[in-house]
Amino acid sequence: MQTFDVVIIGAGAAGLFCAGLAGQQGLKVLLVDHSEKVAEKIRISGGGRCNFTNRDMDVREPHKHFISANPKFCRSALSRYTPAHFIALLEKYGVPFHEKHKGQLFCDRSAQDLINVLLAECDKGQVTRWQPCAVTSIAFSAPEPGESGTGSYQIESDKGPVKSAAVVIATGGLPVPKIGATDFGLRVAKQFGLKLIQPRPALVPLTFDAQQWAPFAQLAGVSLPVDIATGGKKDGMHFAEDLLFTHRGLSGPGVLQISSYWQAGTPIRLNLAPRSNVAELLTQAKQTSRKKVNNELSALLPTRLAEAWVQHSAPGQAERPVNAWTDKALQQLGERVSRWELTPTGTEGYAKAEVMAGGVDTSELSSQTMESRQSGLYFIGEVVDVTGWLGGYNFQWAWASAYACAQALAAKHTPSQA
Repeated sequence: MQTFDVVIIGAGAAGLFCAGLAGQQGLKVLLVDHSEKVAEKIRISGGGRCNFTNRDMDVREPHKHFISANPKFCRSALSRYTPAHFIALLEKYGVPFHEKHKGQLFCDRSAQDLINVLLAECDKGQVTRWQPCAVTSIAFSAPEPGESGTGSYQIESDKGPVKSAAVVIATGGLPVPKIGATDFGLRVAKQFGLKLIQPRPALVPLTFDAQQWAPFAQLAGVSLPVDIATGGKKDGMHFAEDLLFTHRGLSGPGVLQISSYWQAGTPIRLNLAPRSNVAELLTQAKQTSRKKVNNELSALLPTRLAEAWVQHSAPGQAERPVNAWTDKALQQLGERVSRWELTPTGTEGYAKAEVMAGGVDTSELSSQTMESRQSGLYFIGEVVDVTGWLGGYNFQWAWASAYACAQALAAKHTPSQA
């Protein structure tokens, strides 16, 4: 049986980074993944260029861009390993990148540049990698009476049994099963009696009842900037981002952001023309224009949306010129554009979600080390109940939680145990 200081299960963003850091601090590290390729989620994210962090993250209050049953849990790790630290790592390797929007940083060429950096860091740490290799079981043995230490783990795998003082679960969440996502990390947590926060898709398109959506399904592909909100005054959330119509509902950055806060059965609220007083402008146009209302509305909304909106809101008046409308009817039309409230029936699920909300309950973990109350068992990255906003925040959590874990591994599990 081979023996390692630490076995890290999951060769995604968090697992690769943690393995490299731990190995460079002298630990004998085994990194295992059931997939043939590493870091597939990095490879496909950001249109293949990976939005790897966000420069605008407030390092004094990093938790404000994250959701969790305990939002402040992530503050310790995020404040110790910041976007500036990861940027410095990429600069050391000469990886070119650019800022696209609201602090979002992307690789200039390809996400493969980032994957190469993580693999190079693992090589520096002399990390042993087994891929593809499935882990079939994990068992913990407490020390015998009179023995020193805190116990050990025996991992059964496709490549044989392994013994280790520590195990790190970095297997990610449930989104995008076609690239290998599984519930392995959640099952391990359950095995060792750790509590879970109910997992759900997040950063995901919203869907609507087919009959309800029929007037708007034809708008698939139309996008525009909106204000989008959900919840009440105390628990509500609001974003000013772009929206995209789809055949089944709504997507785009604004919808993905709000989906992490949306609760089933509750409405979302949209202002389709947040920079304009639509009702006032339509009323003013009545004084000088003989155009149809949808033509006037097209100055404020995409043409296809303006036409569909008037047909849906006032089908009997769609062909009438704006000067034939009553002030009250124009006022109502404008207010509906500015205050569109509708209730999704669901989401596109894990197949289209970018991340998983929920996961291992942070009350079971140390915010300093990411170690669970099960000695020697650590959880990092998406499998933990920490979910960031769209825009690089989830990758920053992967880097930060991996760093915190690697530091703790080096402090607790010395190379002499190998």
